[in-house]
Amino acid sequence: MPETGEPDDDRWEYTLSVPNDPRAVTICRRALRLILTLHGLPHLAEVAELVATELVTNAVQHTKGPAAIRLRWARGVLRIGVWDADPTPPAPAPPGAHGESGRGLNLVRGCADDWGWYRLGGARSPGGAGKFIWCELTTAA
Repeated sequence: MPETGEPDDDRWEYTLSVPNDPRAVTICRRALRLILTLHGLPHLAEVAELVATELVTNAVQHTKGPAAIRLRWARGVLRIGVWDADPTPPAPAPPGAHGESGRGLNLVRGCADDWGWYRLGGARSPGGAGKFIWCELTTAA
């Protein structure tokens, strides 16, 4: 595996299921950094950790069940997705809001090249019904 330069275009995917526990955020962040480093993508780690932290934190703070983070690499795009059991749509804070919630999604929107979400049900999700929030980071400068 190359440690610097452009990574090869192999596709890969990792999924980590986590309990509803504040420590899950740190575990996901550290696993993400290790995965990106071992795949020759350390230059994406800082931004990827930031957006993953926001998404996993939302899942842990605003739901009562387990969650999962999925990392997928294909054609120069890293997709970070977080599943949680609550189907309620994510609610970014309105522009200029100074409250304690919703700002994380605005951060994801500002740092990622693209983002979105969709409801899940049944076998499509790692743990059943809920929602999947995702964002994409590209290697392009």
